[in-house]
Amino acid sequence: MRLLSELMTTDVGLMSAAGILFMLGMGAFYFHYFMKHMHDDEARALQRKP
Repeated sequence: MRLLSELMTTDVGLMSAAGILFMLGMGAFYFHYFMKHMHDDEARALQRKP
């Protein structure tokens, strides 16, 4: 419990929490971005086939 209270009350803990949230958000964004472009490329490749 002490770890959680330090994470939410100290400056270093808040910066760590912000960094973790930022990295998770960035990972989710890139996952969505790459999956969208992979599906778009696949759809374009299927359209070009005779």
